[in-house]
Amino acid sequence: MDMDIERIIQCIKQGDEHGVEIQLQVFNRQFAHCFFFDAEERDRKKQRKLEEFRKNKVREHTDSDSDYDEYHQEDRGLILRQNLAIVLMRFIRTGVKCRLLRVSLHTLRILSRDKKILGPLVTDQALLTLAKLAGLTTGDASDEASDPDSDFYDNIIASLTEAKVLQCPADEEASDQYEECTAVDEDAKSDISGDLDSFSCLRRHRTSINEIHRGSIHHKVLEPGRRDRRQSKMEEGEEEEEEGESGEEAQRKEAMKVLCNVVYNSTWAQERFSALRLMCGLIERLSSSVRCSSSSSVQFYELRLMFLITALRPELSNQLQREGGVSLLTAALENCLEVQWKDHNEYVLDPAAPPISLDASQRIIEILKILFSITYSTHRQEPSDDDAAIYRHLVATLRLCLMRKCVLLDDTDELQGHTVNLLSALPLQCLDVLLTVPLEPSSEQCQGVNMDCVKTLLMFMERRLESGDKVKEKLTPVLNLLTESCRAHRETRHYIRKHILPPLRDVSQRPEEGNTVKNRLIRLMTHLDTDLKHCAADLIFVLCKENVRRFVKYTGYGNAAGLLATKGLLGGQGPRTSSSGPWYSSDSDSDTEEYRQVRDRINPVTGRVEAEQPNPMEGMTEEEKEEEARRLIMLFNKLSRDNIIQPVGVDSEGKLVPVLGLRGNSLTEEGKSESESDNDAGEN
Repeated sequence: MDMDIERIIQCIKQGDEHGVEIQLQVFNRQFAHCFFFDAEERDRKKQRKLEEFRKNKVREHTDSDSDYDEYHQEDRGLILRQNLAIVLMRFIRTGVKCRLLRVSLHTLRILSRDKKILGPLVTDQALLTLAKLAGLTTGDASDEASDPDSDFYDNIIASLTEAKVLQCPADEEASDQYEECTAVDEDAKSDISGDLDSFSCLRRHRTSINEIHRGSIHHKVLEPGRRDRRQSKMEEGEEEEEEGESGEEAQRKEAMKVLCNVVYNSTWAQERFSALRLMCGLIERLSSSVRCSSSSSVQFYELRLMFLITALRPELSNQLQREGGVSLLTAALENCLEVQWKDHNEYVLDPAAPPISLDASQRIIEILKILFSITYSTHRQEPSDDDAAIYRHLVATLRLCLMRKCVLLDDTDELQGHTVNLLSALPLQCLDVLLTVPLEPSSEQCQGVNMDCVKTLLMFMERRLESGDKVKEKLTPVLNLLTESCRAHRETRHYIRKHILPPLRDVSQRPEEGNTVKNRLIRLMTHLDTDLKHCAADLIFVLCKENVRRFVKYTGYGNAAGLLATKGLLGGQGPRTSSSGPWYSSDSDSDTEEYRQVRDRINPVTGRVEAEQPNPMEGMTEEEKEEEARRLIMLFNKLSRDNIIQPVGVDSEGKLVPVLGLRGNSLTEEGKSESESDNDAGEN
């Protein structure tokens, strides 16, 4: 980033706005898709190389002159970015024209990706200035004169001059170390402590290079980000600005992007965002757009900022919920979906309706993420009547999110994923709205209940099972949602069981072998991740009405043992009958004719018909059998004494306990019974 910062400062000092705009546009074009990473990544890489050198005994590692030059080149780049951020934050408070203001904000957006220069962007004055430009506040955040004193710019130029003098000769092709990468601003993951004192000193005094924290610039090739798919206009500084209201909208959007970066990257900015009560302005902006039923390109970034701040600051999430955030966001969701209501919780679903547009789908996803942030703790709570009505209306809208398609297939999958996450966070008793929909001629049904939504959830789960990518994150919410729905609604359980656990016919293969949904779920029952395997096992267990015999029949004892041990059901108890548990009908699990013919030859551990094996003791005398048994007992005892294995058994509660513990308890009980018998005999 060896650009002429002094020239920019001189242009600002002389009032040459055209020159400033040209210089900033050059910067924006050059670094529009670049990120500035911390030196820690480079240091770790160098440390790995050092260890390889020492391991292979090639040579001892020493810092070369090229490393020294690289450090100083990186120091210079850091100083340039720091000073540019300081100058621009002061410059935009001096009444800059709309076009130049937008270009300056674009530059600040690029700079805000670097955590080491966030100091001048996280002060209260800077946050209020950005909030005003983004339309979150209406007050005047400036406390400086509109014509700053020339000493300010002279000090900055002197600081840069000193950096040049102390800098080692840079490589003539220094620009080659900046690799272009395609990414979105919001994906930069970093954090800063907000060291404001050092940057306050920069504003008043000339700063020595030795006082600047040594940093580095790293670039990483990333996947094309959401900006590419959104195809948003006016992303680059050289694009033509539209007249009138669109110019103000572009300015607000750039300011909102800067706020998103700053809030995401700085914990200090998150705290000050809360203290300055900027959340109120954000809520008012969203309320205004909902009342006007209007949507603009800046609304996506308003929603993104609201998601970031509610996810990172719990008190702001609670504030949004207290101030009617669920109803407000539900209304915003309805605007994006263009819902036409028949009744309070019944909408018109037009099969010929066009798919959800690209921009609308992205706004919907942000709304769903915000709703999850403010409702994730309500799942196990008993809502009041008013809250239950609000949640039911939200669930009715979420049903439309499941049933509608987006322009892009990936957007449809992402939209359904966030919808499932939110449904799994809402109170269970409010999800009955998903089923209370009148039947249509083309509707899926089970016992007179509309199953269109349940079918969509099943298809979504199947796609996630087939993808095999990030299995836990993608599957756990939908598995939990289907399990709870099956427990709560008999019709849902019947419908899902028909698709996942059809009557057994072919038992020649293990239950986990194959490509059906049942096979995939049973394979997950032995997954390394404990949460995931319990979620998969719990769904099948509920589909079996929590009956141990039926559960083992469909999965095999080897696959079922983990869940049975967790639930204390290894003793073989039947379905749960406690008052707090679900109620299951007493209908039996009828076996098919094919299953009855081979039932006696099925291995209960593997769950399939095994080939008959020869008797290993055939031809042995009784003495030889006893000797073999003693030898096996001695081997088991030796393994147990050496703590290689620990024999366990099932206690009266169906849980696994060490055999010694069982033996001790049984001996104690026998001793007590004998003593009680003796006492009774003595009394008689």
